Amino acid sequence: MRIVAGDFKGRRLETPDNYDIRPTSEKVKEALFSIISGNLYDAVCCDLFAGTGNLGLEALSRGASKCYFGDNSRVSIELVRRNVEHCRAEEWSQVIFGDYEKVLTKIHEPVDIFFLDPPYKKGLYEDCFRLISEMNLLAEEGIIVAEHASEDEFPEEIEGFIKLKERRYGSMTITIYG
Repeated sequence: MRIVAGDFKGRRLETPDNYDIRPTSEKVKEALFSIISGNLYDAVCCDLFAGTGNLGLEALSRGASKCYFGDNSRVSIELVRRNVEHCRAEEWSQVIFGDYEKVLTKIHEPVDIFFLDPPYKKGLYEDCFRLISEMNLLAEEGIIVAEHASEDEFPEEIEGFIKLKERRYGSMTITIYG
């Protein structure tokens, strides 16, 4: 897995030896960032279930000004830290160990782009949307990018956020809310 475009283009990211973490494929990542390219410049991002830090590092590479990386797995957090160091992105990164609720309480500024890619079938999406809404964390023109199994239908509205776009890529789908 590598960074597709921008300042860190071509850098290979460290990936796990097993399938506990499922990083977004380069093909899907490229399509996603093509869709959200207008939202990236100087954006504050949050890669809430970071895994390897793949999405947050791609955002930083393409012009985001800051990214919060959160995960409740020590293995994932160590992977994220090593990948942030490999990209020399420490200055723009904040890595937070803990579950999504703890991570969200550590953010004290509006976030322009949330990347949500929690473990599928755990019912975490609705709770994430609820907390982001209750804590008023999404910037006025911000978006929430949810990566999920294609078989899971996402509603037109969740917690006051409206579905803007949806794209299917085989067994997974990207749904964007604002």
